[in-house]
Amino acid sequence: MAEFTMELSDEQKEVRDWLHGFAADVIRPAAAEWDEREETPWPVIQEAAKVGIYSLDFYAQQYFDSTGLGIPMAMEELFWGDAGIALSIVGTGLAAVGVLANGTEEQIGTWIPQMYGDANDVKVAAFCSSEPDAGSDVASMRTRAVYDEAKGEWVLNGTKTWATNGGIANVHVVVAVVDPDLGSKGHASFIVPPNTPGLSQGQKFKKHGIRASHTAEVVLDGVRVPGSCLLGGKEKLDARLARAREKARKGGERVKNAAMATFEASRPAVGAMAVGTARAAYEVALEYAQTREQFGRPIIDNQGVAFQLADMRTSIDAARLLVWRASWMAINGKPFTAAEGSMSKLFASETAKKVTAQAIQILGGNGYTREYPVERMHRDSAIYTIFEGTSEIQRLVIARTLAGMPIR
Repeated sequence: MAEFTMELSDEQKEVRDWLHGFAADVIRPAAAEWDEREETPWPVIQEAAKVGIYSLDFYAQQYFDSTGLGIPMAMEELFWGDAGIALSIVGTGLAAVGVLANGTEEQIGTWIPQMYGDANDVKVAAFCSSEPDAGSDVASMRTRAVYDEAKGEWVLNGTKTWATNGGIANVHVVVAVVDPDLGSKGHASFIVPPNTPGLSQGQKFKKHGIRASHTAEVVLDGVRVPGSCLLGGKEKLDARLARAREKARKGGERVKNAAMATFEASRPAVGAMAVGTARAAYEVALEYAQTREQFGRPIIDNQGVAFQLADMRTSIDAARLLVWRASWMAINGKPFTAAEGSMSKLFASETAKKVTAQAIQILGGNGYTREYPVERMHRDSAIYTIFEGTSEIQRLVIARTLAGMPIR
């Protein structure tokens, strides 16, 4: 087990500086354009692929960093560049992690390369879980998967929503209900291969922020996939369902929701994204306050401005420490006895919203225009308190954990 430290190693610093350079030189100059276009920034993703950032290998190296700081460090730097473009770069990772966590070795080897493509022909992937009536309440999912014994195929029907890369993805990973009587324990994940009939893009959402990231509905109308596309395989699924049915018959103790537990472990990464956006806005505000003069002196000389900057920096550093603590705990197998994962996401998300709003205030009228990036950062920051569990859900998870109640 690695000791917790706030000091990055020389290797980690080298990776951080490399990522920061890419964010500064490639992502930032393109941010305003792709925000206005509200389109997937394919040229930027391709550049990320060419240098090795857009690849499973890169994220695997960061994920298996024994200090736990690889992923949060990477997320902070990329999202410091721009949240929308960064989400376009890392969004495929959501689907890849779903396959890594649940798939067989053959499935991992077959499908993950097709999610990324290569530097000359980049692809993206989509993870489809949320539905119009099932966001935080995953037990209310309605998308169904029925096994056709005669053909050895699964038939999927339903509508997914809020899917990053939904409809434009080469590979979709879809969570569906296979046994409605078991609630969230009756779910399974499926690979939908490229060009599968019956899968189509529904509504593409025009969003308040992260507009360079494609978000859409995915409609599944009689989608047929081979039995080999069930992640983990049917034998493993049948055994898991049998255990769940037996516990239900015996009226046993409530089983902790696996999806919620997974979200709890992944939330520090979202917190790191929020830290990156908050830090970016703070740095713009700090530079502006040092150079903007009113009444014959820089506005940072005014206590009202200086104190805001002091609070902004303090909150950002506190958020990063919560993210790093939770990330270190997760990689070292330490249980989140006080929902430390949700704590980090909650505090960092709320910090991003507050800091970006303060940045606009410090820039005054300039901050409200698109001539400066803080208004975009403020719009982008709103998503952190919503996706991967709203702030209200984070508080609920924390409260239930402190009370010794199961997360569901």
